[in-house]
Amino acid sequence: MSALDYYQQLFFISPMHLDRARQLLRVQADFGGFYNANSAKLILSEVQKEHGQAAVDGLIRELHLDQVFGFVPGTRFEGGLAHGREM
Repeated sequence: MSALDYYQQLFFISPMHLDRARQLLRVQADFGGFYNANSAKLILSEVQKEHGQAAVDGLIRELHLDQVFGFVPGTRFEGGLAHGREM
């Protein structure tokens, strides 16, 4: 067992699975607004870390987060912050 696995078990932290991220993002998108955009950024940061840019871009397109929060495909999310598009 790696140290990361042990830490995740100890503190009940599980990786952000895409189905779970999709579910959480739908709730945030349904409410809309500034605070929910910040929550969506945190969720997308975890997706970025676990699954990469392609997964983030797919969720933005699938859930129309460009229309709801103004997120555009190619935007990098790290630590709850949105950074410029990758070129």
